[in-house]
Amino acid sequence: MLHLTINGTSHDVDAEPDTPLLWVIRDTIGMTGTKYGCGIQQCGACTVHIDGVATRSCGMPVSLAVGKQITTIEGLAQNGTLNAVQQAWIDHDVPQCGYCQSGMIMAVTALLKKKPKATDADIDRELTNICRCGTYQQIRAAIHSITAKA
Repeated sequence: MLHLTINGTSHDVDAEPDTPLLWVIRDTIGMTGTKYGCGIQQCGACTVHIDGVATRSCGMPVSLAVGKQITTIEGLAQNGTLNAVQQAWIDHDVPQCGYCQSGMIMAVTALLKKKPKATDADIDRELTNICRCGTYQQIRAAIHSITAKA
């Protein structure tokens, strides 16, 4: 049994230590907001926070997450209130198909925690998630709407 803390809740899971964290989150625990995209840590659809750091969960063995605080997209809203990034996504009509958006939101949330006044250079350097719909202009506008308030 492996003990995980996800969104502040403890979970004991029966999984092989080398099982990707993504599959434990989705298939064992049943939180399907975190998506499978490429399986090789390139696209970012599977991004979660591990101790506050944006981490691609498809290539991370679940054993490395034991004892750490894991946050998924389901854990961002508090008491029914969206976090600033989630609200900006709605305000700026960011999603089209929406598939990559949970990972994108998680990556942006981590970026803005590190750099509340992220510049275009910061965004270009730090945000490496892929959006096949190409909503990068809306993503950038949403980020800048948050940084303008910081």
